[in-house]
Amino acid sequence: MPTSLHPSWLPALKDEFQKPYMLSLNQFLEQENEHGTIVYPKHSDVFNAFNLTPFNEVKVVILGQDPYHGVNQAHGLSFSVQKGVAIPPSLRNIYKELQTDIPEFNMPSHGDLSSWAKQGVLLLNSTLTVRSNQPGSHQKMGWEQFTDQAIRALSEQREGLVFMLWGRHAQAKASLIDTKKHLVLTAAHPSPFSAYAGFFGCTHFSKANAYLLSKGEKPIDWQLV
Repeated sequence: MPTSLHPSWLPALKDEFQKPYMLSLNQFLEQENEHGTIVYPKHSDVFNAFNLTPFNEVKVVILGQDPYHGVNQAHGLSFSVQKGVAIPPSLRNIYKELQTDIPEFNMPSHGDLSSWAKQGVLLLNSTLTVRSNQPGSHQKMGWEQFTDQAIRALSEQREGLVFMLWGRHAQAKASLIDTKKHLVLTAAHPSPFSAYAGFFGCTHFSKANAYLLSKGEKPIDWQLV
């Protein structure tokens, strides 16, 4: 398992790598590799969210569940896919909501959200790896404890962040967040199965920017080019 996190995350997360759950998770991942199991994202992209968004630069957290499990999709950022890969349905619905929420937003031709990450949007999945074509296959192996610690550290050590929790799985993380210090926005998941049940019309992106401005922070440019 790579442990090369951006240095800003180390005070919050470095001790996790020596805990029993993480040693067990590392052993599990090594076994997957030994058995020739295809795991996404590739080894070097597992901690992409942490490396593209330093701890002290996080402004917004968008929490996903699993990495995408198709070829060349996942690259370590929740809801994001690599350029050249078809835009998944949930991300297309995120773009549709942005079109109505942010008037000047234009539908991108790709699904790479790296530019959000570089502006301070932590695109964090609660589970950081998955077997090819087997959604949920690496859940409850230890990743959730690691990513929960990241959320907890942000809540405790930072102020004025926006947490976007879409769907029941993400909303279960609300107990980790101090709502007196941060803005927590909840809505249905952008999946085609639930987007019309409260994701469309949630206006989370404009609400996030209004909150950041109220805290004297630069808003996120949601447009992707």
